[in-house]
Amino acid sequence: MASPAQQLPPGWAAEWEQTHQRYLFIETATGHTQWEPPTGPSGQMQQPAMETPPVGGAPAHHSKRRQYAAGQTQAYYGSAEETPLLQPMSQPPPQAGMEPQLFTPGLAAPSFAMQQQGQTQPPYYDPSQGQQQQQPEYINSHPQPAYGQPNPNALADQFGQMGLGGQRSFALQTANLLTSPPDPRELSLPPPEIRLPPNATVTPSQFANADSSYQRSTLNAIPNTSSLLSKSKMPLALVITPYRTVSESEPQVPLVTDTVIARCRRCRTYINPFVQFIDGGNRWRCCMCNLSNEVPQMFDWDQTRNQPGDRWSRAELSHGVVEYVAPTEYMVRPPQPAVYVFLIDVSHTAVQSGMVATATRTILENLDRIPDEDERTKIAIVCFDVSLYFFSLPPGQTEPTMLVVSDVEDVFLPKPTDLLLNLAEARTGGGLENLLTRINDMFKENSIIGSALGPALQAGFKLMVPIGGKIVALSSSLPSVGVGALKNREDPKILGTAKESNLLQAASPFYKTFAIECSRAQVSVDMFLFSSAYQDVASLSCLPHYTSGQTYYYPAFNAARAEDALKFAHEFGEVLAMPIMLETIMRVRASRGLRMSSFHGNFFVRSTDLLAMPTVATNQGYAIEIQIEETITAPFVVLQTALLHTTCYGERRIRVVTTAYPVTSNLSEVFASADQVALAVLLANKAVERTLSHKLEDARDAVYNKLVEILQTYKSSMTAAGAGASAQLAIGENMKMLPVLVLGLLKNVGLRQSAQIPPDIRAYSQALLTSLPAQLLIPYIYPSFYSLHNMPPEAGTVGPEGVIMPPPLPLTSERLERHGLFLIEDGQTIFLWIGRDAVPQLVMDVFNLPSYEVLRGGKTTLPVLENSFSQRVNAIIQKTREMRRGVYYPHLYVVKEDGEPPLRLWALSALVQDRADVLPSYQQFVSSLKEKVNGNSGY
Repeated sequence: MASPAQQLPPGWAAEWEQTHQRYLFIETATGHTQWEPPTGPSGQMQQPAMETPPVGGAPAHHSKRRQYAAGQTQAYYGSAEETPLLQPMSQPPPQAGMEPQLFTPGLAAPSFAMQQQGQTQPPYYDPSQGQQQQQPEYINSHPQPAYGQPNPNALADQFGQMGLGGQRSFALQTANLLTSPPDPRELSLPPPEIRLPPNATVTPSQFANADSSYQRSTLNAIPNTSSLLSKSKMPLALVITPYRTVSESEPQVPLVTDTVIARCRRCRTYINPFVQFIDGGNRWRCCMCNLSNEVPQMFDWDQTRNQPGDRWSRAELSHGVVEYVAPTEYMVRPPQPAVYVFLIDVSHTAVQSGMVATATRTILENLDRIPDEDERTKIAIVCFDVSLYFFSLPPGQTEPTMLVVSDVEDVFLPKPTDLLLNLAEARTGGGLENLLTRINDMFKENSIIGSALGPALQAGFKLMVPIGGKIVALSSSLPSVGVGALKNREDPKILGTAKESNLLQAASPFYKTFAIECSRAQVSVDMFLFSSAYQDVASLSCLPHYTSGQTYYYPAFNAARAEDALKFAHEFGEVLAMPIMLETIMRVRASRGLRMSSFHGNFFVRSTDLLAMPTVATNQGYAIEIQIEETITAPFVVLQTALLHTTCYGERRIRVVTTAYPVTSNLSEVFASADQVALAVLLANKAVERTLSHKLEDARDAVYNKLVEILQTYKSSMTAAGAGASAQLAIGENMKMLPVLVLGLLKNVGLRQSAQIPPDIRAYSQALLTSLPAQLLIPYIYPSFYSLHNMPPEAGTVGPEGVIMPPPLPLTSERLERHGLFLIEDGQTIFLWIGRDAVPQLVMDVFNLPSYEVLRGGKTTLPVLENSFSQRVNAIIQKTREMRRGVYYPHLYVVKEDGEPPLRLWALSALVQDRADVLPSYQQFVSSLKEKVNGNSGY
């Protein structure tokens, strides 16, 4: 067959483009260029038929709808190769004397239109083979423009970066860990590019794949067999944060409001950018199971304007993250109102610490922020010590009545109504505000010590069981009375021993069985814990874990310290204002050959792959491991997370998060596509889970050994050393930070080898490790470290993206200077480290004190002073508290170089590249890895 260059009409020339391995066609008279071979005389472009004839016997409305599809209304121009990124659906001006070629949804290629017009196909397409012979990019399932672009190289490069151009193989770059120190800036880089084959999507949208902040995989190229995955030793898993908060400057999640939801009849996948339209656009082929499905009748109808709509403007065909308003068939019952039941500990310790006053004042100040647009939200307040105190507020009354239940062995509601209040009605006469103002005074003189938390939880459950909702429990002491009572099992002698892991498991079965009862009734529990003594966080955090809630811990809380009151009030206020998703179920579907095998996060696994989450808070992270069950023959696979939920405004919705990944049979591509951030998140979840059934040491060893396995496989299969000993420690450039992330995880309070960590502190850290999204989890295991005294002049000032942060430093004390001021933060705590030789002017400018000697270390609030350095430091601290998604408001500690040893050691423990106690430095850790990889005993 002759090449396209030999079959040109007069007035055209062809030039071979080495970069793209294809011909570029040039109109000699005008210099106009295009990728498509010209199909007629110079300047004349052939037009396709304007209407697709309806399939025989199809109803009349089909014909009408498909006229639109054939381009009668708004045509779709542009292809994956040549449509500009920012305007995927816009119509470029046609070239002079040229008619743009229209696209019919579902046509395989322009050749279909040519056949209808009795034209011959271009010579580079062989119908007997059904596939392209020379230039696979030309014929695709995308709309084909018949015009050129002035700079095709730049556009092809743009689309190559998007993964929508011609698929390029991953180039594996190898680094030597012994000579490549960790660079913290690499953690802010995007994950490895997802390089999909050409024409994987039905629209050339930059949003076709979900952003990695919603869903990311540990591997961005999926092995085609389980044996290849096993050979690589890489874990395959999804890391998901489906309900992350979206700032005003970010793209919002598109909402499909017409309740037309196209799903595969067999596997129930939602239509997405990776399906194919066939049969002239009347049917679509599922990208998961390949079943052919009918396009819903109203799919191409604009219900708001009551006229034919533009199929290609539908968000679900161009966005990887989309939300649908669900029709009634997605409801087991009508959408329920949001319900909040507050259980407030009013025992002596709770009142004396100031928790009761701070909590009631925070609720009072945030009543307007509690989601209640439809005025259906309900609220109840139950106080408890060793008895339960209910508050009744009948409609129209402004004076609440307190009802006391002393029998905590058999909990009952003292009256059937007026305990669960409509929030708007209860505020009408000021009754609710009146109650919140008086609670602290009512119990001010309370001398009762003891906690009936378990019975209080049962009472809260009884109040809301017909509806479901959120229980918010605030507790200042160890539960001691009634069901769920716990004993102080803290024993310093077993800390750091094999028995320590027993302290990290629930001491009473109540907290697991009650959690499952709550999950069935669509009730979730948030725990706010304040004790200065042992509180058994490990047992109490079971409730949030299995009911998709969250645990918040304020050890030794004392509201007399303004910083304590501010932190709790800020975080509690954010929790109250947070929009919550009610009655949520989540399922992840995958292309044939893949199966979800294990699940990590705060939820209850209701069936093999259905996750029950009574209410879902924003910014919770989940990790789901994936198995390859059979050889994958498709060029790419699709993973789709679907969450059915009711908004707190009474609307049933479905959030769908879709990501496609290329399939590879090449081990080097598997390594080159690894996402080190997703790997670290998965390893953190697996390590914590292992501590619940094994010793802490076993959990640490499992993480370390997994890293060794990956490094050994990389050395043997990707380097010249092979199975022999090597003087290097090789790893892919894209995984260069994985060893230091693993070291940070091993040194994290949740897993660290130490006999000094109180079990409550360790249990809370483990609760964070298994629920934080990647954006918060990575700094929690690898903190940020900045030098402030010599930061660049723009640091701390406002730029286009907000406050400019200083460049991050590696986490080693070698960077500390005796005259310097440094900031170390892990998303939960901020340390301001000041060297002993800091000049008086620095101390004056930041702390408004004459010298280092009079400066006190500890928890503090930094003054904002009338000098630019103070304002820049304060701006950096403020940005640190606000730059990540989530409710957390980190405490600020001033740490003097020669200050209190416990505080100094705590701050230094964040510098994970240093040696500390029995824990190795980064250099020692990497050396031990090298020994182990070479077959000798290591860490």
